[in-house]
Amino acid sequence: MIKIPAKVLIVDDEKDFVDMFSLRLKGQGENVSTAASGKDALDVLAKKTIDVVILDIRMPGMDGIDTLKEIKRLYPLVEVILLTGHGSTETAVDGLKLGAFDYLMKPADFDDIRIKLENARKRKDEQEERIRKAEVRLLLRRSGDV
Repeated sequence: MIKIPAKVLIVDDEKDFVDMFSLRLKGQGENVSTAASGKDALDVLAKKTIDVVILDIRMPGMDGIDTLKEIKRLYPLVEVILLTGHGSTETAVDGLKLGAFDYLMKPADFDDIRIKLENARKRKDEQEERIRKAEVRLLLRRSGDV
């Protein structure tokens, strides 16, 4: 089976982490974009189609939770995986309530990240397929073919 690369956006203010993580994902065949802040992430989302955002919760300026809220408001089908450090698990749970797909504790194991990324991409694809099918049924009903 041919693997279609996921369009991933990594959002974190730690440049070294972003560089290493994006190299690993690119090595796995993913299409990776990066942003150093919540505002930068929203700018990227406005210009590119993204499947999954991997989003750090703690960032200066617009934090991850505020960024998540804005992503879900503007791009509800984009899946978001939150990255959290020690002591902010409660914040990650709040993020899940706001629509995040899942969360990972830093430092996260790359295999865990890869699996969550695949599952998030699969969920986004399934949601888009359900929407397409519903739109087809609606069009058929309107045309009288159903």
